[in-house]
Amino acid sequence: MSEAVDSAAALDKQIAPSENSGVAAAGRQRETHMGFVRSLATLLFILALPVALVTTNIRILVNLPAVYDYAFDRYDAVQTTGLSRADLDGTAKAIRSYFNNDEPTLYYPVTEGGLQTPVFSAKETRHMQDVKRLLVWMNRVQMLTAVYVLAYVVVFFVWAREGNARQLAGQALVGLALGAIVVGGIAIFAATGFEAAWSRFHELLFTNGDWQLDPRTDHLIQMFPEAFWRDMTMLLGVMSAVEAAAIAVVSVVYLVGTRRERQHLPAAVELGASNTQAA
Repeated sequence: MSEAVDSAAALDKQIAPSENSGVAAAGRQRETHMGFVRSLATLLFILALPVALVTTNIRILVNLPAVYDYAFDRYDAVQTTGLSRADLDGTAKAIRSYFNNDEPTLYYPVTEGGLQTPVFSAKETRHMQDVKRLLVWMNRVQMLTAVYVLAYVVVFFVWAREGNARQLAGQALVGLALGAIVVGGIAIFAATGFEAAWSRFHELLFTNGDWQLDPRTDHLIQMFPEAFWRDMTMLLGVMSAVEAAAIAVVSVVYLVGTRRERQHLPAAVELGASNTQAA
């Protein structure tokens, strides 16, 4: 009987205020940490979304055979280079393969003047090595940002239920707006002076002068002249803009379509609470 009374007394004993304050402080600190993690994850999603779109499009264009066909047809590479179309097509295939394999240098033989010779000179080959290193890093960024965007949606809005579709739509719009500002600024700069912008781009990304090729003798610049890169820059901008617009339209339609539901939800909850109290 005495043991039962002691147990009841122990259950009734109140926790000391100092213990309560310690638990509350730990809870607030945990909430602060979680809030910081969520905010950081959201910021990274906003930054990663436009980067993933642009780098994915670049990766598609680099590996798309039709892009190489366009360059050869539009700028008459057979006439400019003096190479046969079969050699040009073989070179294009070798370039795409080179950008996706582990070979340190690009070597592809073509027939020129009745003799077999490397399609690119030593200087052109060194520049292709620089381009490949740049593409390898871009591919890593593309993979990282694309995976992060998908993981963010799954973890925070499907598995962990930390957010809702309206929040995701709003965050996507912010990311797309940020990307539009940056890409739009680059597009305007390129449109008003592409030659200067193209030179500046190479000066920033390449530490040597191997990119300065001679259109009279170097096959690489003959196959892919500056005008071709202007066309590809415009195509990249159009592709990114169309994709961003599609995501933006879906986001805006969803936000508008669920606005009424969001406006009525608090009133319904309040009415339900009042009815419960009255009962």
